[in-house]
Amino acid sequence: MNPITLAALGAVFAFSAASADEYGQATYYRNPHHGGLIAAHRTLPFGTHVRVVNLDNGRSTVVVIVDRGPFVHGRIIDVSTVAADALGMRQAGVAHVRIEPL
Repeated sequence: MNPITLAALGAVFAFSAASADEYGQATYYRNPHHGGLIAAHRTLPFGTHVRVVNLDNGRSTVVVIVDRGPFVHGRIIDVSTVAADALGMRQAGVAHVRIEPL
């Protein structure tokens, strides 16, 4: 394959991966540089808006990706303490979630 075809295929796969829902565990963290409804994700671009749905209680909120992480197997997103409160997961510390890039 030529380099242009490879680049186009890479862009298609990257877009597909970024637009697919993910399921896993969410935890929360505090970022001293950002506040509000923010989150950390391993691969989504910074500035991406993501709907996080707590599958344990049905609550949801929209967060903005501003950081990288989590780096623990099975965890797909770290949300801010504000987002954890909105999701009703702060007491438990962890929740089963679905994330939907918007």
